[in-house]
Amino acid sequence: MARLFGTDGVRGTANLDLTAEIALELSIAAAHVLAEAGVFGAGHRPFALVGRDTRASGEFLEAAVVAGLASAGVDVVRLGVIPTPGVAYLVGAMGADLGVMLSASHNPMPDNGIKFFARGGVKLDDAIEDMIEQRMGEHWDRPIGSDVGRVTDDRGAIEAYIAHLVASLGTDSSLEGLKVVIDCANGAAHLTALAAFDAQGAEVIPLHASPDGLNINDNCGSTHLSPLQAAVVEHGADLGIGLDGDADRCLAVDHRGEVVDGDQILAVLALAMQAAKTLHSDTVVATVMSNLGFLKAMRAAGIQVDQTKVGDRYVLEAMNANGFTLGGEQSGHVIMSEHATTGDGVLTALHLAAQLARTERPLCDLAGVVTRLPQVMINVSNVNKAWAGIDPVVNSAVSAQIKALGDSGRVLLRPSGTEPLVRVMVEAETEERAREVAELLAGVVKERLSL
Repeated sequence: MARLFGTDGVRGTANLDLTAEIALELSIAAAHVLAEAGVFGAGHRPFALVGRDTRASGEFLEAAVVAGLASAGVDVVRLGVIPTPGVAYLVGAMGADLGVMLSASHNPMPDNGIKFFARGGVKLDDAIEDMIEQRMGEHWDRPIGSDVGRVTDDRGAIEAYIAHLVASLGTDSSLEGLKVVIDCANGAAHLTALAAFDAQGAEVIPLHASPDGLNINDNCGSTHLSPLQAAVVEHGADLGIGLDGDADRCLAVDHRGEVVDGDQILAVLALAMQAAKTLHSDTVVATVMSNLGFLKAMRAAGIQVDQTKVGDRYVLEAMNANGFTLGGEQSGHVIMSEHATTGDGVLTALHLAAQLARTERPLCDLAGVVTRLPQVMINVSNVNKAWAGIDPVVNSAVSAQIKALGDSGRVLLRPSGTEPLVRVMVEAETEERAREVAELLAGVVKERLSL
């Protein structure tokens, strides 16, 4: 049986792959495993925070999770609609024993997901997730009477999260004079991003900030930037911010309507933190998918790049292991560990905007430190992905192309974590050259590894 937990919690089509029954059993099992692991503390009545994004399916999944936790003797505080990083922050700030977020992030509306946070607002270890899976559906002694969990609502807790976002900028980071278009993806950020930017004095133009439960991520937000690009140009804005449904990632658009990706945002923040002497060990953490242009820009600035596997959890692991203060992905997940335990799109957006205000330079100028090399990705399906780094013919072909590209390009073969396919990524000085090499290597992979 396939592992239920993926790289970012449990996800699936709501009411098909991810049912109320699964949500109920997951929350019960999580309560038991964490209690037995001593996470809740001896003699302590545990309490959990539960939040969700704006998906309609979050309503019944929230009910199932709350029922499961309360039936297992955990007091539950419902936060309502709130960004994923808001739940993570509040778990730490409110001293909760557990946090649960119902969201499928940037995925389309029919999907949903369940993500758990342990004390302090950190993600669960793989081993704990495995134990939760193993305990689902087991017989257990049910508490009765006063031992069952109680359920309350705290819709005002989100205000503490917004205050935290604003406070992270310090006292001298006014955004007055900046005109900012914010695409909330009809998701949870409509309650936080607009308020945080407004509190700092920015002129805010909201976009896709009217969720109805069905329109989250629907041709909007960080995965569909065209409407944001058009709105920035139309309104003559200084900056556009594209968030996803649960606001844990952020992409940007400059005043010309040009996209600024996660690598460029990471570079802008890294240079700002280096200047402020808050970039620990002058190192930023990024994944192997980061563009070569980003790596060159950081090298030129004297900043080391610690590269990890793809996935924000791997970025966070490297940051925690070494005390690094900044990390992120090309997709827009940026982690600023001084202020957050996970990627936070609104936090990232605020600090990016603050750098514009502080330097009085346009975003295109700041982001221009990274000259992105054209990047071509080809997914080769129906292949034995386990042999991607073993087959001698494939390895020889890859080595030859790496040598041919030299310092002007890069090759990466990456097996998919969930499908029988290998991703062939090539960067080169021109798109034509990148595509030529990618197609050549994809052909070798298909020929040698075909199932």
